[in-house]
Order: sequence, then structure tokens, then C-alpha cells
Amino acid sequence: MLESGALALGCTVIPSGTGQTEMQVAAIRDLRVQGYMGTPSFLKLIVEKADEAKSDLSTLKKAQVGAEYLPPALRQAMRERGIAVTQMYGSADLGAIAYESANADGTVNEGMILEEARILEIVRPGTGDPLADGEVGEVVITSLNRDYPLIRFGTGDLSAVLPGASPCGRTNVRIRGWMGRADQSTKVRAMFVTPGQVAEVLRRHPEVRRARLVVEGEAGNDRMTLKCEVASTPSGLAEAVIGSIREVTKLRGEVELVAPGSLPNDGKVIEDKRKYG
Repeated sequence: MLESGALALGCTVIPSGTGQTEMQVAAIRDLRVQGYMGTPSFLKLIVEKADEAKSDLSTLKKAQVGAEYLPPALRQAMRERGIAVTQMYGSADLGAIAYESANADGTVNEGMILEEARILEIVRPGTGDPLADGEVGEVVITSLNRDYPLIRFGTGDLSAVLPGASPCGRTNVRIRGWMGRADQSTKVRAMFVTPGQVAEVLRRHPEVRRARLVVEGEAGNDRMTLKCEVASTPSGLAEAVIGSIREVTKLRGEVELVAPGSLPNDGKVIEDKRKYG
């Protein structure tokens, strides 16, 4: 979403990706890179790896992040290092949906400005009924792109419309930013984990009667634990379930075997216990 824009501005763009953190630290240091575009959690890992290696990343001044939640504490920590962080919100189907704007002194204005080619609705989750400005609901976007039109595309994300215009001068609608998921799907290390994936893990292990995936931790250190109700604990079951979690979700997870009836009977398959704010 951003590489072509950076190239249009005359920037030199170095494609990278997650992984090989040491190499990316060296590239930023040796090529005197000034900007970063990627997930906030990987920016945190790069900075921490640079500190371990005592590498100088002082040329890095700006970061545009997305694909996952940006904790205020992480933004402040980067600001204290001289890195001004702004974020955007988008999806693979729609591209950019909304973006933050900054003032001349680097402070970030409240909310996110809707991308001009998008039509926004905030609807009540599960019904699709439009909500009044200020009420929290699911973000629904219409994109009248001739090549790939989308009519009332439900993102599954929660947000609300902010009143008034941005202090930066742009007058389009603003939203409060990402406020969680309208369904039980959640993001762990920038990848979606869904109830369907939990069901697939259980299908592979009939010894497990019920399960709940609990997500905890903080930015860059998400932890998944699948709590499984089992009548007995066959040898090697926990290790086998751990392997299935990795195969199905492509993420590492832990397993906790509990007695039947231990999990709450509230219909939840995924419980996100991370604190946002």
C-alpha cells in the first residue's frame, strides 16, 4: 500500500519483511535509513536488537505502521528515541481505509482520516443497522473501484465516527481508529486467528471436549494458550495439540489441559485478554 507512494515521492525503498532482524538492523545502520514502514511489533524488535548489538539507528526518524494495534506506550517509547510514529488502517481487500496526520512538531492528531475514495458506515455488529455518529460499531466500507468494487464490505473491526474536522486541515470524516474486533477473530503477531482454526485443532484431537484460546501479553510479545477440557490426560497429548496449533495458525501456542466443566459456558472460543490503551 505504501511502497508505490514512497517511490512516487522520490524515496529510495528497500524491500525487507519480517525475520532476519540482525540483517535489517545492519541495513538501517549502514545505509542510514530514515524511515520504516511495517508492523509496530517488528519495529520494536528491530530497536531492541539494535540496542543489544549497540548499533546506531539514529538516522531512523519516521515510522508508518499498520496491520496491528499500536499501543500508546510503544509510540511514546519510539518518540523518546527520536522516531515519530504514525499509523494507518487498512485491509487486504480495500487497501488503505484511514490514516493519522501529524503536526509540524510531530504530535499526532486525534483519530484517523478516512481515505477519500472510501464510503464509510458504522453499523451494529450482527445486524448491519447504521449507528449514529459517536456510537461504536463495525466498520463497513464501500469502494466504487471499477476493477474491484466492494459494496458494504464488513471489515469485522470496531470504531466510531469522531465529530468535526482534523486540526491538520483535512476535512474528510474521521474515525477513532481501531477499537477491537466485532467478532471473536483476533490478530496475534499481525496474523488473524479465527474460531474456525480453533475448531480445526479440536477436530484433530477428539480427546479434547471443549477449548478456549486465550491471548495475552503486550505488543511484540503476544502469547496464545489453548485451554482444553479433557476427561483424561493421555501421554503426549499436550505436545500433539501444540503441534496442531502451529500447523493450523502458523503461530506458536501453549496448551493447558483442564478438567471437564472448567471453562465458562459463554460461547467464547477466543478470549483476548490484552489491554489496549
